[in-house]
Amino acid sequence: MSLEVIYEAVIEGDAETTKQEVQAELDKGTEAGDILHKACIAAMQEVGRRFEIGEFFVPEMLIAARAMQGALDVLRPYLIDEDVPTEGKIVMGTVNGDLHDIGKNLVSMMLEGAGFEVIDLGVDVEPEKFVETVREENPDALGMSALLTTTMPSMQRTIDALKNAGLRDKVKVIIGGAPVTQDYAAQIGADGFAPDASSAARKVKELVAKG
Repeated sequence: MSLEVIYEAVIEGDAETTKQEVQAELDKGTEAGDILHKACIAAMQEVGRRFEIGEFFVPEMLIAARAMQGALDVLRPYLIDEDVPTEGKIVMGTVNGDLHDIGKNLVSMMLEGAGFEVIDLGVDVEPEKFVETVREENPDALGMSALLTTTMPSMQRTIDALKNAGLRDKVKVIIGGAPVTQDYAAQIGADGFAPDASSAARKVKELVAKG
């Protein structure tokens, strides 16, 4: 069965096979929503599980996430036609003054792999840009990344800016990055913290589900 082939291809990070098999399934009349949930998202959950128990590392996660991206590129127009609901919408960005993006990109890919619509603002994102995007896009969550201790205060400034704009209660804020801790998240009033990309996707899902 081709859904199993897609599932295995995503786990193995075989982007070419993933895309070909997804298209073949669509051509056979399989619903895009079924391909997404039963093969692609299921595969990314398995990748996350293997990462957490130490079987997979960041390189394996990255290539699996890229294969998933390939599947999404093929599926997206069909998902729109079928009106398949997403898990929610999240705005992602590396904070002002910080140019690191590998971790943030991996989290974004894992979130897409978990069924979220991701709006990625890139790196060096000013608090005002986060606020403006939250106002325009009305996302369920906002994810901020920092890899330098010197840029962590930007997270606090962004949360303060959301409060000043009257938007803080409308969005769940999750933070992460090498120097970031659960204590720091509590200190600045973030809703959640995740130490890695796999747990970030799960944490966002939890936060959004709570509403």
